[in-house]
Amino acid sequence: MIAKFKTFRFVLSHVLALGTCLAVIDVAVAAAPAISINVMSWNIRYDNPRDGVNAWKHRKQWVSQIIAREKIDIAGLQEVLKRQLDDLKKRLPEMAVYGVGRNDGKTRGEFAPILYRKSRYELLDQSTFWLSRTPDKVASRDWDAAITRIASWVKLKDRKSKKIFFVVNTHFDHRGREARRNSAALIVKRLGKQFANHPVVLMGDFNTMPGSAPYKLLVNKAAKQGRAFFDARSRTAKKPTGPVSTWNGFRAIVPNRRIDFIFVTRSVEVLRHSTLADQRKGRFPSDHLPVVAGIRLAK
Repeated sequence: MIAKFKTFRFVLSHVLALGTCLAVIDVAVAAAPAISINVMSWNIRYDNPRDGVNAWKHRKQWVSQIIAREKIDIAGLQEVLKRQLDDLKKRLPEMAVYGVGRNDGKTRGEFAPILYRKSRYELLDQSTFWLSRTPDKVASRDWDAAITRIASWVKLKDRKSKKIFFVVNTHFDHRGREARRNSAALIVKRLGKQFANHPVVLMGDFNTMPGSAPYKLLVNKAAKQGRAFFDARSRTAKKPTGPVSTWNGFRAIVPNRRIDFIFVTRSVEVLRHSTLADQRKGRFPSDHLPVVAGIRLAK
């Protein structure tokens, strides 16, 4: 009888211990914060053989390594030609890609592609519109734009949290002031209507500075219309790191030339923001610096 009692007490003590462990695990899981998303916007410079030592063939491995090193979940890239996109696909097999060439809606001309981690996100929808008076007309160009410009977007579903959100990637014209202003107005209108029911991450090379008319349209006008966008750098919980500039021209970081941005809607928390300044013996992986933000979709 005593032996049976000791055996029972031994089993009971282990059951209670197991129950305590499970309770601790339950509390830890409940208290664990939602997994953050690492997003990146980067103009990787188009494949121009005349760039010499800075030509794409000398940079493609480096660019891929930075995206992998930063554990990027979603990247919006600009100035990407089809052969560059193919190079990135080979080097980043964990990423799925959506994008079209701006000149024909297929493969010709620069892409503004979106790369996303395919194990984590399910693609629900995708499309591209042109920054013009007729945004659904392929290769359309208007105002004083020097060249054709686009915005590509995806609708993603997080496979774990089941949250749905949009990612939009664009590249504004580098010369046309009117084109940049009207492109910003078009984005505000389009996102305010089409993407109103879910969080939005808007990123790209906007070829404009904080405080400019296009910037104010994206932030101030959107806020007045009830669809507020925020500059992720000004909204980050932690102090932003890296240069307050994103342009180097392959020579040196030009102070106060921040023209690449990540914008988010109100339901997107910004945990951290950084501008990366990688160099090797005075060389840069692109003529723009990549912008990275750690974000979280709020409940």
